[in-house]
Amino acid sequence: MDTIASLFSFITTPVSWVIVQFHKVYGSIFGPDTGWAWGLSIVSLVILIRICLIPLFVKQIKATRAMQTLQPEMKKIQERYKNDKQRQSEEMMKLYKETGTNPLSSCLPILAQSPFFFALYHVLNGIANGETIGVINESLLASAQKAHIFGAPLAAKFTDSASDLVSFDASLTNVRIVTAIMIIMMSASQFFTQRQLMTKNVDTSVKTPFMQQQKMLMYVFPVMFAVFGINFPVGVLVYWLTTNVWTMGQQMYVIRNNPTPGSKAQAAYLERLYKHVTHHGKTRSRGERAIVKAIVAKGRERNDAERKFINGLTKVGFAAQADGTVIKSEAEAAAQAEDGTPTSAAAAKRQQPKRQSKSQRQSMAKDAGESVSLSKSDEPEDAKPSGAAGTAKQAGTKPSGGGRSKAQSGQRKGGPQRPKSPSKK
Repeated sequence: MDTIASLFSFITTPVSWVIVQFHKVYGSIFGPDTGWAWGLSIVSLVILIRICLIPLFVKQIKATRAMQTLQPEMKKIQERYKNDKQRQSEEMMKLYKETGTNPLSSCLPILAQSPFFFALYHVLNGIANGETIGVINESLLASAQKAHIFGAPLAAKFTDSASDLVSFDASLTNVRIVTAIMIIMMSASQFFTQRQLMTKNVDTSVKTPFMQQQKMLMYVFPVMFAVFGINFPVGVLVYWLTTNVWTMGQQMYVIRNNPTPGSKAQAAYLERLYKHVTHHGKTRSRGERAIVKAIVAKGRERNDAERKFINGLTKVGFAAQADGTVIKSEAEAAAQAEDGTPTSAAAAKRQQPKRQSKSQRQSMAKDAGESVSLSKSDEPEDAKPSGAAGTAKQAGTKPSGGGRSKAQSGQRKGGPQRPKSPSKK
């Protein structure tokens, strides 16, 4: 470890300078020789580094999701060229180039943080050996050696013997208890971070080898932290525990507000977004609009949670737009304009009559004709036209000398009665 840490000695001076600047601030509050001053200086160093690494963390999320999306294509390439490793590698590189994906992007935060980690280890190792390093002079070195965190010196390790701790004025029991608790917390935070990623933020609709790898790392990483942790000084354990807690909180925020499509976290997020949109009638942030925009752009390729979200908005009278905004549908707007009160689309939707068949329309027309004829036959006698003219008018013929029944009916056997020609009179 000393050989690896010495390779990052170029950054030792900047790291030690940052620690000293934070120590001046906290030393004026808690005292320069206290564990609080030196411990909080290390915690502040972690927070500063992680804030600077946020852009890399965003790239890591995008790269990880892109790799998850490419897993089915990668599996096809592996099966197609399983006997030709060189062609397989060429096709993989071609796929990465076409999609603009870099497999190493998911490791950027860890790689970028490694120099700071090893530089801090080098600084604390120098304090443990009584050596000045970076901007830490002899007075600061003496102050750091006096600092204890819950009874454990800043530079003490779990593997130190009782004779090694005599110069630090500390007991072996205190050092073992404090370092063991910190190692357990460090491993547990790493396990929980990986577990919430696997259980909440993974697309469950696609089963790929990538998921199996992540599941394996969920158990491997905590064991690695436990093994290496017994050789870390207390100050390094503070650093690593702080960065694990930061990573866990940062990931919880990302999972809650920008989940992976198809995951359980996305279903929960869309349910919350649905309640907010139906209550306020709009999306509230740029992130929400970006997610709605992506869902609308998918069209028929939406997963179950996304379809449920879009259909739910439609049922209550809202429509998601291509730019990510949500507006009221035309039916809802028409109902409000007519009634003056906001109503749901279900209540505002007009009940359209069912389309009738041709036979039904003919039957209704026939019934209507019969009702008209019945109403005419029920009229009083004095309201009916009298005489031959009236009879002929009802029958649709001119008055004739025929029988009364034929004049009233206006019909003859075989068809309607023809009027007599004037020339035959």
